[in-house]
Amino acid sequence: MTTTEHANNVPASTVSELQTMIADSVNRLFADQVTADLRRAFDRGDNRPALALQELVAELGLDRALVPTEADGSGASWAETYPVFRAIGFAQAPLPLAESMLARLLLARAGIAQPEGELTIIEASRQASLTQTGSTLSGTATAVPWARSAQWAVISTTDRQLLLVDLQQDGVSISAADNLAAEPRDSVVFEVAHITAAQPRPFASLSEPVWFLGAMIRSAMLVGALECVLTEAVNHANTRVQFGKPLGKFQAIQQALATVAGAIASARVATRVAFDAAPVDDQTRSTLAFDIAVAKIRCGEAATLATNVTHQVLGAIGFTQEHTLHFATRRLWSWRAEFGSDASWAQALGEAAIAAGGDGFWQKLTARAL
Repeated sequence: MTTTEHANNVPASTVSELQTMIADSVNRLFADQVTADLRRAFDRGDNRPALALQELVAELGLDRALVPTEADGSGASWAETYPVFRAIGFAQAPLPLAESMLARLLLARAGIAQPEGELTIIEASRQASLTQTGSTLSGTATAVPWARSAQWAVISTTDRQLLLVDLQQDGVSISAADNLAAEPRDSVVFEVAHITAAQPRPFASLSEPVWFLGAMIRSAMLVGALECVLTEAVNHANTRVQFGKPLGKFQAIQQALATVAGAIASARVATRVAFDAAPVDDQTRSTLAFDIAVAKIRCGEAATLATNVTHQVLGAIGFTQEHTLHFATRRLWSWRAEFGSDASWAQALGEAAIAAGGDGFWQKLTARAL
């Protein structure tokens, strides 16, 4: 098994040359740069190491991986960029790469020129109450990822527009807030802020493109973090001796970790299915909404199980600053709720199943069309 296959859990026959290049680049970068000291500095509010990492990411062009080649991007598919999002989770890299990648894809497909600087994303129907008057915007958005460090916001509006707004202008104010992992999830107030560009949003078949594709991205990040916590728990169980033998020799520990491994495998497969269905142009598969819902549900449920079991296996040491487990588990607790919790996505699927009725339920379920 090659390094790329092991790192990303993809059979060799399905790995493209571009995916291998992307996976190798990002895995090497994060292995070298995302150290425990960097993550501890980030938790303390020292963003200098993370900013240096973001510069390296930009130099590699990872933030433009999904952008078409004619717009000076790599032209990669979602399936080919899956290793990037998975690696963010596995390394717990504290940077807005995932949001920038989605934002730049949306801009490219809407025909809006790529700006310089970091970007964030907002789904107005879920995160904001906004009023657009001509070329100005007013209102408030909440839980905006990395807003305080972003130059631009890409906003999907309720009237199917895609807006590009400069967050550094006088008409914008930002109130800092964090998730459990200390990642910025800020509130942004627009007071007659100038809109730099506006176009009909792409991916017309998705009612809320930022919300749906954001949930898919978080699913891949969850998979990476899940794989990390399982690795840490297994390593601890194999080396920690209790009552004269390693913890991993106890049947109860083996069974608990095997249950977690099964849940992670299910989450990984569901996420890969969604990435295979996801569009980089307007040819969206009819199964995409269903696939994303299933992926976020499976990842959220796996996150709840894995954090419970791994902290039980490691005991009190897993909660200490000295150990690295909490870097991943705090992100699992945060990311499982972002862009819709597993419960909210399950409710959406349940409501669709009820609407399909008894006669249409099985047909729609097997067609992944709920």
